[in-house]
Amino acid sequence: MNRFVRGLSHLGFATRSAIYSLGAFTRMLATILARSGIIFRRPALVSQQIHFIGNYSLLIIAVSGLFVGFVLGLQGYYTLNRYGSEEALGLLVALSLTRELGPVVTALLFAGRAGTSLTAEIGLMKAGEQLAAMEVMAVDPIRRVLVPRFWGGVVAMPILAAVFSAVGIIGGWIVGVVLIGIDPGVFWSQMQAGVDVFNDVLNGVLKSLIFGVAVTLIALFEGWNAKPTPEGVSRATTRTVVSGSLTVLGLDFLLTALMFSN
Repeated sequence: MNRFVRGLSHLGFATRSAIYSLGAFTRMLATILARSGIIFRRPALVSQQIHFIGNYSLLIIAVSGLFVGFVLGLQGYYTLNRYGSEEALGLLVALSLTRELGPVVTALLFAGRAGTSLTAEIGLMKAGEQLAAMEVMAVDPIRRVLVPRFWGGVVAMPILAAVFSAVGIIGGWIVGVVLIGIDPGVFWSQMQAGVDVFNDVLNGVLKSLIFGVAVTLIALFEGWNAKPTPEGVSRATTRTVVSGSLTVLGLDFLLTALMFSN
């Protein structure tokens, strides 16, 4: 009986903590959106974050996209070859990347590279009392620190996903056309005829935009609420990767069900 009561108590505490965290997460999003006017008065703050988040993540995104395209080209050819449909390889690669793999894999890499960097940066600023010093100098740390980083991540994420998909298609072309010997005209014509701009490309862009909002906000939230100690910052960085990755996968299921159910 005592074990049951203790278990019920722990469950209630965990539920209450989850609801509190969700409320704090929502309040942070509302606060950031309400104070986003600074991006119009000082756009250089956002451009600096786009460079920091996007440009420094470009290499890992491009290399990962190339190898994913290689794998898609090989696996797609082996699968289509069973049914005599090798000419549809370009269409398979393009749809796989624009609809699914481009936004999802980019978001996972984004959480591991840029998300952890944002969390660690803000956590260290908190540990070094830089955020408190801003408040003493009448500078709003949310407006000055969080808002530019949030919009920098939101803008950078779709661009990185587009780069991932484009490089992945080139990787599929290298494997399919250069190495295997599929006719290049068939490869590109099948892709052009089968990929729809609105149903495939724009839905992929919308996915990457939503993933960018979610992952960037999680990174900022964890860094803002990290304990001002080395251990606290390291745990917040770990939570960013775990929470961001699981959120991306969960959102991907929901968005795919909504976008491609018809």
